[in-house]
Amino acid sequence: MSQNNSSADSVSLYDEFLAEREEILRHKWLQSEKQGRDVGFDTALVDWVKHHRETWKKEQQSKR
Repeated sequence: MSQNNSSADSVSLYDEFLAEREEILRHKWLQSEKQGRDVGFDTALVDWVKHHRETWKKEQQSKR
């Protein structure tokens, strides 16, 4: 693997991380609004991974 590919892979992984984090924060906001209290990042993260991550990942892969 060349240095350029490694760098491009790192950017791609970081971009994916940022997009996933944004979805988790959106989920946290929605869940907090629904419950009328701040559910916290950890609770939102676990719930999002359990209920939404697989579908989100498939949607992201189909966009590539």
